[in-house]
Amino acid sequence: MTIKRPRSLKWSLVMRIALLQCAMLTLIIVGILGAMLATGLIPHDYEDGTMDVLADAVARDAGGKLALNETPDMAKLRSGVPDLWFIIRDKQGQRLQEGTVPTVFQPFVGLLDTISDARIDPTLGQAAPPGGKIRWTDTAAGNVQIFSGTKGGLSLMRLLGQAPQFFLQGILPLAGLMALATLFATPWVVRGALSGLGHAAAEAGRIDVDQRGVQLPLKDVPLEVTPLVKAVNAALSRLDKGYERHKRFLTDAAHELRTPVAILNTRLASLPATPERARLLQDAARLSTLTDQLLDLQRLDRQAAAFEKVDLVAIARSVIVDLAPMAFSAGYEMSFEPERETVFASGDRTAIERAVTNLVQNAIEHGGRSGKITVSIAAPAVIEVRDEGGGVPLSERERVFEPFYRLRPQDHGAGLGLNLVQEIMQLHGGRIEILDGKPNGACFRMSFRAFDIDANRN
Repeated sequence: MTIKRPRSLKWSLVMRIALLQCAMLTLIIVGILGAMLATGLIPHDYEDGTMDVLADAVARDAGGKLALNETPDMAKLRSGVPDLWFIIRDKQGQRLQEGTVPTVFQPFVGLLDTISDARIDPTLGQAAPPGGKIRWTDTAAGNVQIFSGTKGGLSLMRLLGQAPQFFLQGILPLAGLMALATLFATPWVVRGALSGLGHAAAEAGRIDVDQRGVQLPLKDVPLEVTPLVKAVNAALSRLDKGYERHKRFLTDAAHELRTPVAILNTRLASLPATPERARLLQDAARLSTLTDQLLDLQRLDRQAAAFEKVDLVAIARSVIVDLAPMAFSAGYEMSFEPERETVFASGDRTAIERAVTNLVQNAIEHGGRSGKITVSIAAPAVIEVRDEGGGVPLSERERVFEPFYRLRPQDHGAGLGLNLVQEIMQLHGGRIEILDGKPNGACFRMSFRAFDIDANRN
């Protein structure tokens, strides 16, 4: 399946404007000619009507002599001009004459050899049209001289027959010049007219999942495109409202779950110690963890942008102290490797502590229940949690951060732990990445923004 390339607005406008200009020029010229024909202006001033008809009708017979074909225009000319007269002659001396040359033009008959073109009229001054004309012209019989009156009118068919040549020689070059000007002017006009749309597109490119309430600017957007921008803004508003309803539902559900989960834990704790009670306590712990994670997600969503100076070493040490008993009971060794005594970052202590806790719990869950879990701190503000388990395949390293996604369907987690870590890193402007462990297993690296002492002094 081939993907059709998008059409260029610039070239589309250039082509359409050029065609429109060409059509408008043609219509204007045709309209002018039609108006002149309708008002009789052209027939009144046109003085070559008779000569045009004679030039089309003259030919040579089988013997090579000049002859006159009885064309429809010739018949119309005879009926319209009863006193029609003319003399047609070629350079070889052959002569074709019809009608009686008026007395006033008789002196010019003997001077035809010495006259090339002439307008003759017995009245004083320049007549329009003159009484007679002399002209050499190209015909089917060759170049001939025609001496005739000027009572014939303009032939509409002749006028239409000249239209293609007039179009090629007059309208088309003019339309080409206008199209060339349009080619250079249109990009400048389009850029200016759509500058506001470009700003809206740039703003749309900055919209992300963690940025809500964003609206595309309407300033300088063309009127024709405004409905589209407004529709996009309305869609963004609906998405924001839907997202808020979704988050509110999760928060309400998490709050509602806390009480029954607490009651369930209390009742389970009062039961006799049996393997079934241990499994039930584990399931209840999962529900409690899920509830806490949902509430953490909601708290992060409302987290203020102002962070404080936090010590990553102190946070990681606190997490290890809390989770070491769980790791030991699961069959692991714990190792803490700070590069310095203190490594400071800018952030929220509770959120960072939750992120480190989730990564250590993830290592306990997926580390294969053997080997060592290592938490290391490095400058400028990096925390790594490594295990010696089966690792995370390259093809899954992006998906494990999706909410409710579990690498192994039989896992006991809800699939929100790593997603919460990613949310925390996005909130702090850092990043979370998965590397290969040494010598095996998985390494989760969190890179925070280091605390800038000089910036905070100012």
